[in-house]
Amino acid sequence: MNLADWLYQLTPSPGLLLLIIGTIALLESLALVGLVIPGVVLISAAASLAGHMGLSVPWILSAAFIGAVIGDGLSFALGYTQRERVPHLWPFSRHPEWLARGARFFRRHGALSVLFARFVGPVRPIVPMIAGILHMSPWTFTWANLVSALLWAPAYVLPGYLLGRTWQQLLAIPPGVQQWLLWLAIIVVGAALIFSWLRHQLAREGRLYRGLARLARGGIGRRRLWQLLRAPRPRGEVPLASLSLLMIGLVALCLWSLWVLEAHGPLPMDSEIHALFATLDWDWLETAGQLLARVGDAYGILALTLPWLLWLLWARHLSAFLHLGLGLGGIAVANTLFKHLAGRARPDTPDYLTGSLAYPSAHTSTAVVLFGLAAAFAAQELPPRHRAWLYWLAILACVPMALSRLAIGVHWASDLVGGALLGLVACALVRLSYQRFSHRPLSPAPWPALVILSLLLLMGRLTWLPPA
Repeated sequence: MNLADWLYQLTPSPGLLLLIIGTIALLESLALVGLVIPGVVLISAAASLAGHMGLSVPWILSAAFIGAVIGDGLSFALGYTQRERVPHLWPFSRHPEWLARGARFFRRHGALSVLFARFVGPVRPIVPMIAGILHMSPWTFTWANLVSALLWAPAYVLPGYLLGRTWQQLLAIPPGVQQWLLWLAIIVVGAALIFSWLRHQLAREGRLYRGLARLARGGIGRRRLWQLLRAPRPRGEVPLASLSLLMIGLVALCLWSLWVLEAHGPLPMDSEIHALFATLDWDWLETAGQLLARVGDAYGILALTLPWLLWLLWARHLSAFLHLGLGLGGIAVANTLFKHLAGRARPDTPDYLTGSLAYPSAHTSTAVVLFGLAAAFAAQELPPRHRAWLYWLAILACVPMALSRLAIGVHWASDLVGGALLGLVACALVRLSYQRFSHRPLSPAPWPALVILSLLLLMGRLTWLPPA
């Protein structure tokens, strides 16, 4: 018996699994309880089982939606009816700052705080209760609760469901490796529990934070290390643009990937678009496609980014350096994983792509990450009215890179869509991480010199190096 069959035998019945998903969603949203349970890990695991069993997506989303609505509703009712008692209940009697943090968030965003808080971990289980304590209109809370749960359910359930649909590819491994995967799963769950505990202990009000602060007073070296670790945070603003991009992109990526996987081959649109490009017998189109293929491979991306990464390192913009580097490295790993899971053949496979699969398009996703992050980092240095132009330039750079894959016939059109969505999710994750702290401005910077160096390196790559 392989690991997939063994895990399948442990899965509950479909009805019980739907109840488990709804219960996890309820507890994730419930005041106090949602602060300590690793709800994201648990609901991802349950959704993965549902995907492996092939349960209906609407039923799973409905279970998560209902659980989330009930959880926030109970939290609101607790605050609304027990307004005077809540501050004296454990753990708020020992940590009144938790209530203060939720109240600040509620006052800053008003009725929308219920919607925003659903996606902001530290205040997710507290804000509905705060809304009740401050006697928010029940009707206003109800619509905010319903809308937020409607957005939250697919964003949190579909990634796990997609993983469950591809378990067979993940678990097609030699039997001797199965026990190590089980240990890895145990370690991941244990790490999630430990992280959940540390998240509270390392907050300003946590015991571990206070203990480290006292320890840091013992010497100059320790004080300097402490100042480095507690980097200044921004003004407490929620990065709504990046958060919205992440939620929308993640849901769209999961739905699109499920559609591609269920097709077991090219989609109808793929066949038609492939046939259309096959009729375009233009030499210049093939030449341009091959040229852009080399621009977007590993050598080309390295040539474009190396001067910028070195300058960020030299100018001690370490956070931007790490986030850009990890974004490009992360998308490379994500592309490899998604290609393995999808197992989709290319319409045509030249020699240099032997062994490489189609979905998603790595050229497209990498271009979105590279030009998207470049636009985002540059835009933060400009007045708001000028930022849109940078994003339009990034789009204009990504579109030819993606279409070139159709011109040379190595991708289906749906591969490009999947690659673009995966790149947008990666951009949102990098920006959310980067925006957690305050940073020195990246300007002034030698922009013209860096652009020229990148273009010179790219010309060298196109002249002397073969396709990667």
